[in-house]
Amino acid sequence: MIAAANWPYLPGSTLRISVDGFDPPYGTAVLGNGGIDGGMLHIFDDASAGDAFVVAGNTVGLAARTLHVAVPPNGKRTLLAVASYDDGIALHDAVSFAPLGLFGTGGAPTDVAIDPRNRIVATDTQGSTLSLAGIAPWAPSRVDGVPLGDELAIDSATGAIFVTNRDVDGSGALTRVASDGTVTRVATGLTAEGLAVDARRGVVYVANVNDGTVAVVDAVTMRVVRRFPAVSRVFSLALSADGTRLFAVSNQSTGSPFAAPGCVVAIALDAAVPHVVARSAKLTFPIGIALDPSTAKLFVTDEEDDSIYVLDAHTLRPRGAPLPTCRTPWKPTIDAQRLYVACARADAIDAYDLHSLRRVPGAPFATAGYPLAVAVWHP
Repeated sequence: MIAAANWPYLPGSTLRISVDGFDPPYGTAVLGNGGIDGGMLHIFDDASAGDAFVVAGNTVGLAARTLHVAVPPNGKRTLLAVASYDDGIALHDAVSFAPLGLFGTGGAPTDVAIDPRNRIVATDTQGSTLSLAGIAPWAPSRVDGVPLGDELAIDSATGAIFVTNRDVDGSGALTRVASDGTVTRVATGLTAEGLAVDARRGVVYVANVNDGTVAVVDAVTMRVVRRFPAVSRVFSLALSADGTRLFAVSNQSTGSPFAAPGCVVAIALDAAVPHVVARSAKLTFPIGIALDPSTAKLFVTDEEDDSIYVLDAHTLRPRGAPLPTCRTPWKPTIDAQRLYVACARADAIDAYDLHSLRRVPGAPFATAGYPLAVAVWHP
């Protein structure tokens, strides 16, 4: 069988043709709503609802699969976009959580966001292409020159897209895709992962996991203006609304090869020299973080305990018992009084009411393979 997700694909989707059962090389062909180039199947950007019948074969065997093509979302309802490492960007109705279609990016997305031009933006942590899709009307596109993208964030002041690159020529980096499509990049440290954008001050903070530092990058000139020590294996970042506190996750565990507990630290950015001013208790294996400024709560996912810590943003002390969630929670997202959490090994998204901290009816709900992040689009 040809490997593919059990989802209807959206126009503009791209996926690599891979066969479960015998090895390449093999000849390929497609009938219907798509074309093949270099072993990649591309659903036509203007494809109407229908099918694409794909065949692959060689002297060992023959494989085939019918892929269904979905109608793009109509832009009249709130959507959830899920970065699925295995499959692409899965779209769900934000009210019913019903699946709407899959935007195959041809790569392995680890993060997703919505930019000011109403476009879904997704990274590729194994390639060098940023995938985009305008929502209303549906308009897929791609930007090259963004290698090994990990996390991404949008500059609300300029509309620029910022992406951390895990490794470029032996160093982690930050890439900016300007509103006119211009791509620029700067080295930041060893293995860039998390980031936070301060649109008012025009700077971007980048977490360099393997040297334990945070780089401060000028959002316009793309120069590193400062680098300061944060915490060992600094992974995810969150910024206070006034830009004076940076919260950083130490992605460590006593059970990991690093044999050290994880934690969250608060870093004062309004001091002459940025420094740690608060530290949480030891955490099992923290990874993702989100700040709710209205309640001064930090939500921190734990990939080993399958839980979400609820911490006070001022003291970093617990504000209650951890919230149980599905297997391997990754990046949390706060939107419209809800907390969304992608659970990678459960192939599911969990959702909580921010005030009651109770699960939203219908959560957790199934999504595409190995989800890592969620973004919300409002009409």
